[in-house]
Amino acid sequence: MGSRSWRSRAARHKTRIWAALVLVVVLFWLWRGHLYQAARQAPEAEKNSQSPDRQEITVQVTQLSASDYQPQHLVQGQFQAERELVVRARTDGVVEQLAELGQTLVEGERLLTLSLDDRQAALSRAEAEQKLNAAELKAAERLSQKGLLADTELLMRRAAAAAANAALAEARLALDYSRPTAPFAGTVNARHIETGDYVRTGDSLLMLVNDNTLTLSGFVPQQKVAGLTTGLPVTATALDGRTLSGTLSFVAAAADSDTRSFAVEARFDNPQGLRLAGASAELTIHLPARLAHRLSPALLALDEQGRTGVHLVDEQNRLQLVPVTLLAITPDEAWVTGLPEQARVVTRGAGFITPGEVVAVQELRE
Repeated sequence: MGSRSWRSRAARHKTRIWAALVLVVVLFWLWRGHLYQAARQAPEAEKNSQSPDRQEITVQVTQLSASDYQPQHLVQGQFQAERELVVRARTDGVVEQLAELGQTLVEGERLLTLSLDDRQAALSRAEAEQKLNAAELKAAERLSQKGLLADTELLMRRAAAAAANAALAEARLALDYSRPTAPFAGTVNARHIETGDYVRTGDSLLMLVNDNTLTLSGFVPQQKVAGLTTGLPVTATALDGRTLSGTLSFVAAAADSDTRSFAVEARFDNPQGLRLAGASAELTIHLPARLAHRLSPALLALDEQGRTGVHLVDEQNRLQLVPVTLLAITPDEAWVTGLPEQARVVTRGAGFITPGEVVAVQELRE
């Protein structure tokens, strides 16, 4: 009896139960759709971001002042003596006397002596012929003035006298070539012959070096040559730590076709005679000083165009991203130009704000 009663009630409520289940499923489906839409779509932005009711974000700002910065270019190069010469033979002969290796000579001092052979006799003969032809020319000129000598004969005498003068000059040069002298003051740095050797015209005799002035040559990349001019101060540092101060003496007008870099050369006085010729060194070229700001590399940012910039706060406390030119950078500091001489640089909080927004400022001392 009881069992039939329960079955009868269940049959009467079956329709209501199914209706309730369908309602629950529909509500659950609508709820899931709302969540999915919220995940896919961002909330609508506020129509007035500068509303008086909006709370301003606080950023930390420090006042930076521009100061003198002297850019530098570093160039690897090699020292050379300003004057270096390999003396070559200008006539044939046997070496009879030779300057010692390492000997210091003054300008005009004899370097070596070659055998005279017949050069002295040739000089004496040329001197005698020159005197004879000079006397014959004078006599011919006197006769020509009196009309007793034909013009062609006078011309022949003049030609003979000129030939005799040339032969005498040649004989004197041949004798001088056998006694070569130092063209400048310097030190004998190498000898290519020894006493008793027979040398011919063009043979290397010895090397003469004057290192009272040194030059340092190197190459500068094409992107760094724009500001280089002769006369700029430079410093050279040798591998052993010794330094010399000088000036930039040469900047090439055209780049090397292979490396696309420009040759430069600097001059240094070397009154102490430091033995640096031929040694490698680092050349520091000091460019003219300019106003720039020194700041932490962490404060550098990129704008939408990919340019390097720095976040500032203007007089209206609006955030600005100002493009700058990077002059130098290390892990500890960066030097930039393009900022106002007195700049309110944001040190913290700029990453959360769009440029142009008004911010609350917390001033920090540098």
